[in-house]
Amino acid sequence: MKVLLVNGSAHPNGCTAAALDEVARTLQQQGIDTETVFIGNAPIADCMACGQCSKLGKCVLDDVVNKIVETARGCDGFVFGSPVYYAHPTARIQAVMDRAFYSGKSAFAHKPAAAVLNARRAGTTASFDVMNKYFTISEMPVVSSTYWNMTHGNKAEDVQLDEEGLDTMKKLGLNMAWMLKCIEAGKKAGIETPVCTKRTTNFIR
Repeated sequence: MKVLLVNGSAHPNGCTAAALDEVARTLQQQGIDTETVFIGNAPIADCMACGQCSKLGKCVLDDVVNKIVETARGCDGFVFGSPVYYAHPTARIQAVMDRAFYSGKSAFAHKPAAAVLNARRAGTTASFDVMNKYFTISEMPVVSSTYWNMTHGNKAEDVQLDEEGLDTMKKLGLNMAWMLKCIEAGKKAGIETPVCTKRTTNFIR
């Protein structure tokens, strides 16, 4: 089993990385493989609503988004991390998630996921809500901890002093590992993922 962790910060070794590292370390201790993808500092375009992904099977903009989706197909769970700047996840991680979940939903469906946020002080719970909605619209079990999945600090060294935050990350890793093992046991017992028909409507008919 393998979990993909996505670092949505502009800094590869900042606060978000420190939080994700604690989750990854716990997963590894539970026998779960991990891979962390840093989305990088290059400009990331948002979704253009061109619809080409339905024809190509991937986003027409060939950047880190397609790498994440392809890696996701071989993974069993996900943790998406982001710093909080103006009381919401970064525009970078939202652009990545918009395009990844729209163009590659099948790579994520029915696999557990969690969001991890870091802020100097506030805005984490609002950001947590935004990121969890990507999972719930994609039929993904959302992994929880004993507090909302957040750490606090203005630099990585600060996060290391946030004992409750790090403990929350550790328990998140433990819960993710437990859920993955339960799903694996269910598969071995012959339990299949549900198949549902999708009905799309709008508000005028």
